[in-house]
Amino acid sequence: MPAFDPRHRDGTLAGNITIAFYRISQAVQHMLRVRGEAAGLSPAQIHALLFLRAARPEVRTVGGLAGRLLTSYATASGVVDALERKGLLTRTPLPEDRRTVTLALTGAGERQAQELEDLLDEIEAAVEDLPEADQQALARATKAIVRRLQAAGHVKVYEMCWGCQFFRRDAHPLDPRGPHHCAFIDAPLPEEKTYFECPDFVPLEDSAWPGMDPKGGDGSLS
Repeated sequence: MPAFDPRHRDGTLAGNITIAFYRISQAVQHMLRVRGEAAGLSPAQIHALLFLRAARPEVRTVGGLAGRLLTSYATASGVVDALERKGLLTRTPLPEDRRTVTLALTGAGERQAQELEDLLDEIEAAVEDLPEADQQALARATKAIVRRLQAAGHVKVYEMCWGCQFFRRDAHPLDPRGPHHCAFIDAPLPEEKTYFECPDFVPLEDSAWPGMDPKGGDGSLS
């Protein structure tokens, strides 16, 4: 029987949950297509705009985008080419290493990315309608599933510093380069960079959901 046939998994609770996740993924893809058609963007181009708005500046490259999209460098380069033609991003060689080209949103690109921030609001609203206890259980369960998929190489998690094992808050508060420290790169971190997503993120074992700000907010850039 086909793997995506609900009857194939209907006999177990895990199977039913798996089909539910698949249907949610279909909903996300539909939302991307609808929003993309309205804006003249492909789903990959939408992901690229959101990546360039949220990711740490050092990883805003074609290679960084390829990692985020879990695709080849050539495919990511094609996405960048299309967005550049639309006037939504620019390429700039690094002064210290002109072989490395960084990507930046134009004013139009920034506005377009900002308009996409509500893309998942409908799903978030559905989660918020659940009782608090169910939300807490769902957060723990989905976090564990994401970690397993990440370990298998099926997803690349980009999150912010505050829930990361490498983050050292207020390690050197008087350092003009930044009051915090990243143990992964062994370098100071300015406050503003801690709110960008980073591909080197490794969650604390006892941390809240990745992206949660221990200072009280949700860590959102919006």
